[in-house]
Amino acid sequence: MLRGGDGSATSTLILTLWWVSGRANLLGPRIQSCGKGLDVGRVDVSEPASISSSIASRYAAAVFELATESKSIAKIESDLTGLSDALAGSDDFNALIHSPIYTRDEQTSAIAAIAKKMGLTSLMANTLAVMAQKRRLFVLPQLVQSLRDLIAESKGEVGADVTSAKALTRAQTEKLAKSLKAQFGKTVNINATVDESLIGGLVVKVGSKMIDTSIRSKLNSLQNAMKEVG
Repeated sequence: MLRGGDGSATSTLILTLWWVSGRANLLGPRIQSCGKGLDVGRVDVSEPASISSSIASRYAAAVFELATESKSIAKIESDLTGLSDALAGSDDFNALIHSPIYTRDEQTSAIAAIAKKMGLTSLMANTLAVMAQKRRLFVLPQLVQSLRDLIAESKGEVGADVTSAKALTRAQTEKLAKSLKAQFGKTVNINATVDESLIGGLVVKVGSKMIDTSIRSKLNSLQNAMKEVG
């Protein structure tokens, strides 16, 4: 069974997916062309971050366009929530999309089984199938974020990635969203994650802007200042 770092089962993603056969139907040229000229075979996880972001942005733009045309944005948002949970909670899922040891066909079969178990839309499932065949599954985290940004922008909203040492309460989340709206002038959708290593405080990223009030950051700054004095 797929398990996250805390050893708990993640959703209903079962290890038997590795042996599931069959492929998802590929999408049209708008999706397939996203990775055109970028197929480098089996080892591709060393792509620079800027290239990964560029690849993900192209896939995201194609998915967003198709979802808009089919009026399925809300369903795609549900897909993104499920994929985000899998990325955050399953080491096996992350190994599948990042490790170069899996063949193209293994990744394709596995991601098709995962998409079915998660109940992803055919648009998202087929996009993941194309990415697997193009050896581009490793950009999935960036794809999720890029799609969220596009959807938020279309609604006149903005997305904010918020990392805290402990899970935020509903009241804290609402207060933070209100504060960010006042600062950025738009409704803010918060994507919250937990990182206990922060010790306390928050790390907030909105677009290219980052606000780091974590205790870890303050301690690192203090440590660097002490080194300069010494």
